[in-house]
Amino acid sequence: PRMLLMEEWNHTTTGFILLGLFAPTKTGLLLFLLVILIFLIALLGNSTMILLIWMDGHLHTPMYFLLSQLSLMDLMYICCTVPKMVVNYLSGDNSISFVGCGFQSVCFLIMACAEGLLLASMAYDRYVAICRPLHYPVLMNKRMCLLMITGSWVSSSINSISHTVYALSMPYCKSRIINHFFCDIPAMVPLACMDTWAYEYTMFFSTNLFLLVPFLGIMPSYGRVLYAVHHMRSSQGKKKAFTTCSTHLTVVTFYYAPFVYTYLRPPSLRSPEEDKNLAVFYTILTPMLNPIIYSLRNKEVLGALQRVSGRFLPQKE
Repeated sequence: PRMLLMEEWNHTTTGFILLGLFAPTKTGLLLFLLVILIFLIALLGNSTMILLIWMDGHLHTPMYFLLSQLSLMDLMYICCTVPKMVVNYLSGDNSISFVGCGFQSVCFLIMACAEGLLLASMAYDRYVAICRPLHYPVLMNKRMCLLMITGSWVSSSINSISHTVYALSMPYCKSRIINHFFCDIPAMVPLACMDTWAYEYTMFFSTNLFLLVPFLGIMPSYGRVLYAVHHMRSSQGKKKAFTTCSTHLTVVTFYYAPFVYTYLRPPSLRSPEEDKNLAVFYTILTPMLNPIIYSLRNKEVLGALQRVSGRFLPQKE
């Protein structure tokens, strides 16, 4: 009956239906509540990181400026997908309007591409700080940081708008049922009643440009960093550098691995259910984990938290 209703809906609207992530069962409800908890932790964690970096002068450095942008992207990232999924699950109405689908797609693609480029910028920052410390004030000045941030946002915006406009202009006469919990273009393309092989190559090229190329740039830079750290004489400096780099590499692994596996596989080897489950990592889990990873393993962030909270909390006599 549910599929019949969906097909009937399909012929009477210009929007789409999202199958969602969870079935309306007790297990589905439990997982749904877990996602809401993760969403709230991500909101709190990323908002706290942004405020700390903005309010504490000790964190007004290039590394933390880039980190504040990462928190902003993660905040917007998780807000692109989870609220609509929550509304659909609670209301029992899985529909999404044409405009809503376009907004979700643009928002998701901007954050996905911009974060990929930003992580490469953060890797470059750590490379310069550890391998070329004397040149750091020149190579990583405020102007360079602004160029990196602006470049990430502008290029990813152009890419995402182009892809979304083209994807939504395709004729969808096969079905309007998207087997996903948000409007992900690779999940929408198979529904189009036209030959999409040329567009699929364009998506493959964009994925390489915004995900694989930055990833291939990150790995050698961290290789150089780890080599330099290994030859450090100061055990304290070596420990601090290893902590910082391992933190960044953890974030990079959590972000890039499921993305690359999902988007760089040939369409014939892809499974809608597998793609949907992997999307949970980079759309829901990563935005929650990033602030936890950076704050719990960073003494400077914890120190800033104490200083900022000390301004607002009453001091003991």
